[in-house]
Amino acid sequence: MTALTESLLVHASRNLPRYTSYPTALAFQPAPDDALTRDWLGAIRPTDALSIYVHVPFCERLCWYCGCHTSVPNGYDRIADFLGRLAREMDLWSAALPPHAGAAHVHFGGGSPNSLATADFTDLMATIGRRFRLRPGAEVAVELDPGHLDPDFARGLGAAGVTRASLGVQTFDPEVQRRVNRIQPFERVQAAVDDIRRGGVEAINFDMMYGLPGQTPDNVAASLTTALSLVPDRVALFGYAHVPWMKRHQAMIPAEDLADVAGRWSQAEAAESVLLAHGYVRIGMDHFAHPGDPMAAQLTDGRLRRNFQGYTDDSAAVLIGLGPSAISACPEGYAQNASRVDQWAAALERGRLPVSRQLATTGEDRLRGAVIERLMCDLEVDVGSVCLAHGCAAGALDDGLNMARALMADGLCAVSARQIRVSPGLSRLARVVAACFDQRPAPPSARYSLAI
Repeated sequence: MTALTESLLVHASRNLPRYTSYPTALAFQPAPDDALTRDWLGAIRPTDALSIYVHVPFCERLCWYCGCHTSVPNGYDRIADFLGRLAREMDLWSAALPPHAGAAHVHFGGGSPNSLATADFTDLMATIGRRFRLRPGAEVAVELDPGHLDPDFARGLGAAGVTRASLGVQTFDPEVQRRVNRIQPFERVQAAVDDIRRGGVEAINFDMMYGLPGQTPDNVAASLTTALSLVPDRVALFGYAHVPWMKRHQAMIPAEDLADVAGRWSQAEAAESVLLAHGYVRIGMDHFAHPGDPMAAQLTDGRLRRNFQGYTDDSAAVLIGLGPSAISACPEGYAQNASRVDQWAAALERGRLPVSRQLATTGEDRLRGAVIERLMCDLEVDVGSVCLAHGCAAGALDDGLNMARALMADGLCAVSARQIRVSPGLSRLARVVAACFDQRPAPPSARYSLAI
């Protein structure tokens, strides 16, 4: 594993975007209406496949580390109302779409999609199929809270059309769970996994975390070892982002209870050691997969992608985001729905797509974004070749290359001609190298999470 030198500590202490898009969501601007989004949709070609993201903004409990757009519904009335409005939103998006090649990928996030009643989730799946025409073999993935997963819901996922389930495990340490308000014993997670598999869903992902209050290298490694006994196909290893100025409930976690950057580094090293020892393949900066998993194959073939859900093997040209805060992406730009449920609902009442923020990308944005995506996915990129593929001179991004060369002295990367490679063992700092090609100045109010 890699020792944290003083120079690496400086870079690991930087606050940087996670580059799930470029430009990042902080660059989005207020949208006066949905006209621009409709223009982008009108440019979709009959051969373009769709990816559908559905944001369910409810959880049975509020975990104090959470950075997502969610709330506790305190009963089912708000959820039922949301589902009615979501059906209206699907009608609007579907009507705005020209002929297309159908939906190749569906992802349910949140929040916790298993806050829905089993019958309602099944109905929602059927509606998506009717509105967006699921392609044969489409992947349908759902994020789940294993601590509040009804067995009937879990066992019905396969019949509803789900092909992959992602469980928010985070940690198995009881004291850490208590300190972040997410109590879920191993036996409960094990039962959830068994129920999901019994229902016909074989592909299972785990989300695990480091940097939570009370975590140490030892208990992080122990949690990973326990998690891997359930044989997940993929593991996402996230560092806790403490942003109480954005998520007020994170103030329940005292900053003094959190490890410093060196401590976070040691925790990440411990987790990665367990994953690699169990034969998992490193994917980008924070994902791991079985060698036979489709994501590992995409990595080998250079076809791995990165979007707002993180690393993905989804190659669809167009992303349609449904629900409050969901982001849609077209080749021409990004459009984000209103984050507040009442504002989202009000737009739907007026018969307009509930877009509240947007950004039209330039040719340079798309070029820089392509280089950043390849660095984040492959940990290497031939910058000159990407420039030529975008119709630009091979040296169009030499400014970024020069910045990357300056990182060589600290051991972060190697640069040869116009090729860059993140140094072995430093994939978790990939976004430090990727930032060399980010020429969008951050808004004055921007405050990103730590690079590690």
